[in-house]
Amino acid sequence: MSFFADIIFEARSLAQTLSESVGTPVVRLGVTGLSRAGKTVFITALIQHLTELGAPGARKGRGALPVFRVMAEGRLTRGKLEPQPDDAVPRFAYEDHRAALTGGDDGANRHWPHSTRRISEVRIRLEFERATGLRAGPAALIIDIVDYPGEWLLDLPLLDKTFAQWSKETLDASATAARAALAADWRAFTLSTDAAGAADEIKAREAATLFTAYLQACRADTHALSTLPPGRFLMPGDLEGSPALTFAPLVLKPDVFYGGDTLAAMMERRFEAYKTHVVRPFFRDHFSRLDRQIVLVDTLAALNAGPAALRDLETALSDILQAFRAGRNTMLSAFFRPRIDKILFAATKADHLNHTSHDRLEAILRTIVSRAIAKADDAGAAIDVIALAGVRATREARIGKGAEALDAVVGIPAAGEIIDGETFDGVAEAAIFPGDLPTDPKAALHGETLYGSSAEADYRFVRFRPPMQNLDEDGAPKPLPHIRLDRALQFLLGDRLA
Repeated sequence: MSFFADIIFEARSLAQTLSESVGTPVVRLGVTGLSRAGKTVFITALIQHLTELGAPGARKGRGALPVFRVMAEGRLTRGKLEPQPDDAVPRFAYEDHRAALTGGDDGANRHWPHSTRRISEVRIRLEFERATGLRAGPAALIIDIVDYPGEWLLDLPLLDKTFAQWSKETLDASATAARAALAADWRAFTLSTDAAGAADEIKAREAATLFTAYLQACRADTHALSTLPPGRFLMPGDLEGSPALTFAPLVLKPDVFYGGDTLAAMMERRFEAYKTHVVRPFFRDHFSRLDRQIVLVDTLAALNAGPAALRDLETALSDILQAFRAGRNTMLSAFFRPRIDKILFAATKADHLNHTSHDRLEAILRTIVSRAIAKADDAGAAIDVIALAGVRATREARIGKGAEALDAVVGIPAAGEIIDGETFDGVAEAAIFPGDLPTDPKAALHGETLYGSSAEADYRFVRFRPPMQNLDEDGAPKPLPHIRLDRALQFLLGDRLA
């Protein structure tokens, strides 16, 4: 059944591609990242800059994105939101997210928008002037932004695994030093469960509940582990409580056949149902249609959690890149199934660090994804790594500490944040010295802390409120400040807007 569904989907995709090829060109940009990486904030900032700083001339917003050439050169004449093409996909709630970030007229209620918990989509039409060549003059480009949880990407490798393979890999991973304590309750239950016993719904639910609790504990800020499939166990949505999410790994003996009425057979059926009804439709209907991709990475959270979290993030990002159909587009592949030909890895929340550490943050992420990048480079995809903040919540300052001055960041901590014993109210500013990242990026993966090898370092990231949105001389809102959003846009879209 899935084979024929795939054939029908390919035919429809081809028809849509042929239709678009004779009209306004379309780029499908995927935006993903693991939990709390800042996807919603990034997309909201991107839309604001492209639509609110465009017409009646990009000259008004020319200084906001200096590296994004179409805007810096004043060639972006209009940017506007249009109805999305996929009627069955929820629309990205841009207006709600922008209102959350700005907090109304006085900004008093500004807060970070809710995290991505499902797929969503938004379409932007850009009208611009081509700079040179035979096509110089008025032109347009449609950008379909597809926002989806990075946890779903980690499910794609499951398509090539059996239940027995996945069970063994998951149980082996749970026994490592970084996970053993977190998995203790679930492992104790699983190790005492007879996979050859009778299929039992109560036992299946208990196993799934304990397994989900283990995954949630791994994702907590204290541990910040990343390789946690199946992704829908952490973001179930309307599947919560369904048989497709009521399974867990089991201890299976390689030479034993488990009959159809056993617990192992029931769990295997549900694992296969998860692949068929959850993973495969996501790949077929959304992921395989992407042209460009940005992967947002909360590298700082992994750094703060320690080397085990960084190594786990390395594995997760390698798995993510294996899922991409990376490689340069050809005329034929563009018609039948486009490949992702540009991938950007972005270390988010760069505003939590002074700019003197941004290069180090970027170098650490580049080291983490180096193995994955090598594989994608072989396929011909263009890849870059940057440190950015879609919305910058801090400014920089030099603060005195004894006889020396330190590079700090200044912002408004969220209400309830405690810094040096002081509880903040969400109104007062605070200057934070975030510490120095290791100069050798490999040191971060092998035990060196943010302050070197000192065991006394007690580093935690402060939750800042979004910045106030200021007005220009005409009383119009200025764009929300950012760090390297323009560089990200130039890499992802600049060649299509030349």
